[in-house]
Amino acid sequence: MGALSGHPRGLYMLFFAEMWERFSYYGMRALLVLYMTQGFLKYNDENAYAIYGAYTGLVYAAPVIGGLLADQILGYRRAIILGGSLMAGGHLLMTQENSFAFFTALALIICGNGFFKPNISSMVGKLYEPGDSKRDAGFTIFYMGINLGAGLAPVLVGLVADKYATRTMIDGKEVVEKAFHYGFGLATIGMIAGLIVFILGQGVLGDRGLPPNQEKLKKYALPIYVSSILIAPMVGFLLQFHSLVGYLLIGTGILTLGSLFAVALKEEKVARQRMFVVFSLMFFQMVFWAFFEQAGSSLTLFAERNVHRSVLGAEVPTAALQAVNPVFIWIFGPLFAALWVKLGAKKRDPSAPTKFGFGLLQLSLGFAVIWLGSLMADSSGKVLLLFLIFGYMGHTTGELCLSPVGLSMVTKMAPMRIVGMVMGAWFLSIAFANYLAGIIASFTGVSEGGGKESVVPAATETVKVYGGVFGTIAVAAFVASLLAFILSPILTKWMHMDELGKTSDKHLTDVHEELA
Repeated sequence: MGALSGHPRGLYMLFFAEMWERFSYYGMRALLVLYMTQGFLKYNDENAYAIYGAYTGLVYAAPVIGGLLADQILGYRRAIILGGSLMAGGHLLMTQENSFAFFTALALIICGNGFFKPNISSMVGKLYEPGDSKRDAGFTIFYMGINLGAGLAPVLVGLVADKYATRTMIDGKEVVEKAFHYGFGLATIGMIAGLIVFILGQGVLGDRGLPPNQEKLKKYALPIYVSSILIAPMVGFLLQFHSLVGYLLIGTGILTLGSLFAVALKEEKVARQRMFVVFSLMFFQMVFWAFFEQAGSSLTLFAERNVHRSVLGAEVPTAALQAVNPVFIWIFGPLFAALWVKLGAKKRDPSAPTKFGFGLLQLSLGFAVIWLGSLMADSSGKVLLLFLIFGYMGHTTGELCLSPVGLSMVTKMAPMRIVGMVMGAWFLSIAFANYLAGIIASFTGVSEGGGKESVVPAATETVKVYGGVFGTIAVAAFVASLLAFILSPILTKWMHMDELGKTSDKHLTDVHEELA
């Protein structure tokens, strides 16, 4: 049957598999901070932010190992199935309300994501030949699949958690206990659906993603499967003592980037300069995601405490507002995909560094809008919902300039024999960003005490705290965008895009054949 709409058939299978996996991840993510601050744990803001930052940091650090094991032993397909199975188990445990189940669940999701996330992205890259003009558009289509799942999940889990909430009267006040476990149950179903789609749809991938060496597979596969489960308690321990995660990320970052830098120095000039471009873009995306990922932490509690969420007489669940970003991606994603193709045909497509600069600039504008809303809060300390929505719109258009382009750029710029490891390092920079996001969010921490004694100040006070931090983020993102624009000419030169078609046939062979 060939390709559909000019793209390989495998793209659409990967689209739906990733859609359901992201449904599970973002469904749980939409509830996580709310669950920690309002559920049985009753953490204060700073503790919840710290655990959230440690968790999301490890979620993106794990692909460094998962990508390497897939490249050398498991192959992409087995790694994706293993990762999805671990994540399904983790989401299922989130339905149990006790501390051991909570931290074990997060640990399994972290380990599973390490195998799933980098390798399904790498599979997309392997569907296209180097230099194929459809590659960026293909990654944007894949990215829309991510956001289809990410958009449906917050709405559904938010509605379920609110609809089945229990309401009791304590000291004359109504106390609402959201049904978080039902929301987490929906996330579990999403992950299982993603696994089924991938397992049944492997036929469209041809010989892509198979294990690189059958002897290595027979020797090491079982130990990898067992270790990935047994390591979960250790990861759960790190989450409980979340300050250790920062030291772990620093150590892992030094080793990984140091190894890649050593590889880059041994490459010929073009490959070396391309690797330096990847390193630079890693820095800019780390800054971007550290600010962008406030959506799951400080912006979530800001929406809960300081935003009018009433629409046509009905109150929108706080978790459902995390669907605003994916909805804007559905709206703007096709426009951006068409824009890049059209500009590329006219040879006027902005380079990746320039797009990163635009991404950071729009992120800055988004936070500036939310800061402006905080200045215009009413006498009760509440902000109009439109300010948050338009703020998210700026974040989304910035994301579309940066994220799908970044994924595509890694698969183009990295040497073929280490593309999995470089993709893992790419996600490691996002890991740093997520950990930093937790630290940044802590500056908005307003609740005092912990457990049942936790107290949140009046909205008229909290809106000042949130507004001040979001205004500072707007300025910092603007400065980072200026730096990206300044460095863009030299980074664009080092990309050597005109050389892609001249790469030797041997260098273009499947990465697994080279490793074998």
